[in-house]
Amino acid sequence: MFNLGVDVGGTFTDLVLINEETHEILYTKTSSTPGNPDEGVINGVRKVMAQFQVEPRSLHFIIHGTTVATNALIERRGAKVGLLVTRGFRDVLHIARQTRPKLYDFFERRPDPIIPRHLRYEVTERTLHTGEIREELNEEEVRAAVRELLEQGVSVVVVCLLHSYANPMHEQRIRELLEEEAPSLKISLSSDILPEFKEYERMSTTAINAYVMPSVEKYLRRIIESLAGLGVKSKLHIMQSNGGLITWENASQKSVHTVLSGPAAGVLGAVKLAEMVDEPNIITIDMGGTSFDVCLSHHGKPAFTTENEIGGHVIKVPMIDIKTLGAGGGSIAWIDPGGALQVGPQSAGADPGPVCYGRGGMAPTVTDANLVLGYLNPEYFLGGKMKLDAQSARDAIEKKIAGPLGLGV
Repeated sequence: MFNLGVDVGGTFTDLVLINEETHEILYTKTSSTPGNPDEGVINGVRKVMAQFQVEPRSLHFIIHGTTVATNALIERRGAKVGLLVTRGFRDVLHIARQTRPKLYDFFERRPDPIIPRHLRYEVTERTLHTGEIREELNEEEVRAAVRELLEQGVSVVVVCLLHSYANPMHEQRIRELLEEEAPSLKISLSSDILPEFKEYERMSTTAINAYVMPSVEKYLRRIIESLAGLGVKSKLHIMQSNGGLITWENASQKSVHTVLSGPAAGVLGAVKLAEMVDEPNIITIDMGGTSFDVCLSHHGKPAFTTENEIGGHVIKVPMIDIKTLGAGGGSIAWIDPGGALQVGPQSAGADPGPVCYGRGGMAPTVTDANLVLGYLNPEYFLGGKMKLDAQSARDAIEKKIAGPLGLGV
């Protein structure tokens, strides 16, 4: 019997196979498929079974770390989401917190909310912090708001009412009304996702859950169906941001818990490796195709937090304390209107990938820069299985970056 670990990044998908009897570790790598990331996973599983002569029924346990939610949030490619709030609280996402991200930078601004103002609707109701209902829910306002959201093409609705952590009755009633009016809509209630006080944190976390949920659910469902088609009987377990496991069904509904799924697995692996070489205090750097993740582990344990920011958006769920930047190997370099060099958050991913991959990519990336600087061996990329085109990388940097900036490559 074998255990299989699958980690999907923006550029490559990594698979590690462990023989339960001999403890032998086997591994392989395949290109990710950003357009349909589940294809990269299944291609990898097929490759593992063929390369190491593993029967489908021998795959006893599959654990998966994914960056689908992370990438959707960083690159702002999530679902079109609507929001229902208590009257008077429409702008909580925009107001956010009193403090500025950078105290002395007058030009610093927060990222735009992932739910724009025209998709946020107020409904009349009021629950007190004690859980007492002060004003009953106006159900006709809810129905009218849902109809307008449907007309605007919304696929997920977030419900975040004042003090619903103390009494979720009105949120639950709205869910019933939504199911009556629009059975096809996906729903994310703040009382399900984060039943805690602090309006902004609760609303931001629930909004992020809704934003990434359709992508995660579609992705995991396709993997499950494809694994069944291959004859694999194992259940699929998903790594959570806190380093624990979650079923794929729960991950599909509470997708915010998978935002740091892949990076969390990387930290746990690094901590185990550090333990083997008697180095209890480490800083881990995990650079993928889209993101660059940093974490501190002290006395053999990674730092944990109940709140983090990813791409400037606040998430309040238990997680390993990982700092994520949109600066992976595939992150695209560009020049802003002020003439300054910027990197990311957009990524070339695996298709077409960096210019040096020779797959049609035209935008220079971090990987292209590393190749031109001599940090990468063009003849021994991916263990020698993939050749890199250094001249094309140099030409792209000259044309799109160095030339316009008046600098040498």
